[in-house]
Amino acid sequence: MRIALATPPIPESLKTGLKNLEELVQTAASDKAEIICFPESYLPGYPGMDYPPEDRSPASLEAALKSVCEIAERYAIAIIVPMDWHSAAGLLNVAYVISSGGEILGYQSKNQLDPSEDEIWIPGTERRIFEINGVKFGITICHEGFRYPESVRWAAQNGAKIVFHPHFSGGNESGLELKEWGSMDNPYYEKAMMMRSVENTIYFASVNYASRYSESATSVINPDGTCLAYQHYGQAGVLIADIDPDQATGFLARRFKNKLYSK
Repeated sequence: MRIALATPPIPESLKTGLKNLEELVQTAASDKAEIICFPESYLPGYPGMDYPPEDRSPASLEAALKSVCEIAERYAIAIIVPMDWHSAAGLLNVAYVISSGGEILGYQSKNQLDPSEDEIWIPGTERRIFEINGVKFGITICHEGFRYPESVRWAAQNGAKIVFHPHFSGGNESGLELKEWGSMDNPYYEKAMMMRSVENTIYFASVNYASRYSESATSVINPDGTCLAYQHYGQAGVLIADIDPDQATGFLARRFKNKLYSK
C-alpha cells in the first residue's frame, strides 16, 4: 500500500485549512497514494489559537466534512481528517475516515486526554478498526499514542497492519529547532513512535504540523522499529511511503497475555 502523510502549516482559518487540504490531497493522489492522513484537530484548527468562533460551530464543521468527502471522491483517495466534533455530550477530538468514493466510514475519537485538555474536549469511549483496499488500520490521537501504548496494541491485536497517529507537537512561537531525526537530545516523541511499532510488529505512521519549532517529525516507522521515511522539520508537504502489509505480522502484539492483567 502506498500511503501519504500530510504535513501542512498551521491553518489560519477553516477556509485556509480546507484549501491546503485539497492541495495536499491532490499531490498525494498524483503520486498514486491510496490514503492520506492529516495532523490532529486539523479542521477547524487546534484550539486556543484565536480562530473565529464561527469556524468552530457545528454547522461550519459539518459543511467542512462534506467538503472533504467531495475532495476524496474528486481525487479518488481515502482521507483521514482529524476534526473537532460536537456531540450531545460535548466536544470530541476525532479523526474521520473517508473512502476514495467520498463515503464516511466512521471516526476514531481521542479517548485518553492530556490533563491540559480536560477543559477543551470530552474523552471518547470506543476504539475502531478501519479497512481500505484490503488493509486494516487503527488510529490513535496524539497524547494517547505517545503515552498509552494500549491504544496501539488493541489495534494490532485486532488485525491492524498500520496505526495512523495524527498529533501536534511544537509551534511557531518558541522552542528548539531540531536537526536530526531520533537524536538523543530531541524530545521523546520519536522514540515513542519507534516503540509503538516494534512492540507490536506493525507500521506506525505519525503525522505532525509544519511549524518552526516542531518537536517531532511526520514519520513512518517499520514493524522492526526503524524509520522508513520522515518529513524534515518545519517543511510543509506530503510524505509518501510504500508499506508491505505482509511485514506487519502483529506477532508481538498477539503474544501479549491480556488475561494476566484483567481484574
